[in-house]
Amino acid sequence: MNKFYITTSIAYANAVPHIGFAMESLQADALARYHRMKGDDVFFLTGTDENGAKIKKTAQEKKVETQEFVDEISAKFQLLSDTLNISNNDFIRTTDKNRHWPAAQKLWRKLVEAGDIYKGEYQGYYCVGCEAYLTEKDLTDGKCPYHQKEPEKIKEKNYFFKLSKYSKIIQEKIESNELEILPESRKNETLNVIKKGLIDISFSRSRKVLNWGVPVPGDKTQTMYVWCDALANYISALGYGRCPTPSEGVGHLMRYWPADVHIIGKDILRFHTAIWPAMLLSVGLPLPKKIFVHGFITSGGQKMSKSLGNVIDPFEVADKYGVDALRYYLLKEIPSGGDGDFSFERFEEVYQADLANGIGNLTARIISPAAKIKNQKSKIKTTNKNSKISIEAENCWREYEKFINNFKFNKTLNTIWEFIGVCDEYIEKNKPWELEGDEKNKVVYNLLESLRQIAWMIQPFMPETSNKIFRQLFTDEKERKKELNKNLKEAREWGKAEFMKVKKGESLFPRL
Repeated sequence: MNKFYITTSIAYANAVPHIGFAMESLQADALARYHRMKGDDVFFLTGTDENGAKIKKTAQEKKVETQEFVDEISAKFQLLSDTLNISNNDFIRTTDKNRHWPAAQKLWRKLVEAGDIYKGEYQGYYCVGCEAYLTEKDLTDGKCPYHQKEPEKIKEKNYFFKLSKYSKIIQEKIESNELEILPESRKNETLNVIKKGLIDISFSRSRKVLNWGVPVPGDKTQTMYVWCDALANYISALGYGRCPTPSEGVGHLMRYWPADVHIIGKDILRFHTAIWPAMLLSVGLPLPKKIFVHGFITSGGQKMSKSLGNVIDPFEVADKYGVDALRYYLLKEIPSGGDGDFSFERFEEVYQADLANGIGNLTARIISPAAKIKNQKSKIKTTNKNSKISIEAENCWREYEKFINNFKFNKTLNTIWEFIGVCDEYIEKNKPWELEGDEKNKVVYNLLESLRQIAWMIQPFMPETSNKIFRQLFTDEKERKKELNKNLKEAREWGKAEFMKVKKGESLFPRL
């Protein structure tokens, strides 16, 4: 089996989940489910980043203990994964002293052994919102461009990481696509920064200033910089720092590292494309293969903010319209790798057009006549593999795989819906309600087979809807299990399924 290790960023636990992180989770979930369909050995990681100054400050403002605060927020992110039907294998928390801290501290010791940590004094800007050190050129009108607040001016004696040492080699690995950054615009953005020369960065804070975080090994007066600690999550979940033998290549770490894909937002690009690769190079671990960078979601054309009252709660949307409707909108309507907008008006337009009148209506149009055929086992049989509709299905699969392998989630779904349109045209042209005998059976079989293929195609994106279709196509549980045990290669084969008993179920997407 080919292994496939995919991660989201770990959500910063200073506030409840927002719809932007929901989109990131869904993108990762779609890829994880697709690779499972292919038969790959998938490990899918998500989690929460719970250390740093902003966490401590927010907990103090709410007048609760910091651990109690992050426990509550982390639980809500885990609930979001459950609510959205996210198929992650693991959930890592950076306050976990048994799983995460040993990895973060071992990573630090390895950086020291490599000669890449030294003492110094930092004087400059620090954005608590980003948990990042900023320079004058990072600011817009003296403010952080992401948080629209003036950063703190700090002066501290702490430890530095020799990031500058790895500028050239990181540039070479990105240019050669050994470390592939997608989309291309984000690769160019990273290279522009690196070509100007990476500078060494402060990698710790005084515990007098920040006592919430992972202590620096061997120096109890210092706390590890939150990004040094947070980025370690990708290997801490695999057992780094907890291996039972002196060899580091044991268990999950050997099995899954390096990551095949990190999915992140554009606001944390440089941490993942500069600092993280430098850390890995320093300690002698392979670099991740790909980093896919998504954009932001606006609300009604404006940046989401509590003051504007336009923050979208993913729990509320899923509860009102259904989980798969939300999954579909975020993966179809938000451009892959770019910014996109969420409005309830547009959401309802898409729901009616694509879901209620699209896949929902097609399913009913196919299942209804098939369910009326008596003795379906003998009469609904395989048909010509070279029929026009079977060729259209295969063409759809080719486009589907091309797009999803290049993280074009919206184009993948467009391809499926184009095939749904082909099926509607096939119904109108052949009018199965007017046919009799073998001719009717042939047309009905082609439609059932097309719907089976569609159910497989949407499995990574809308797993609940996919399963509802399979339950209508294969009401016999043994037959359904047999179907669902297929891998992608088997699922794509046209004309081998026998629909022993088809039964119409409830509407997939009731009209609003």
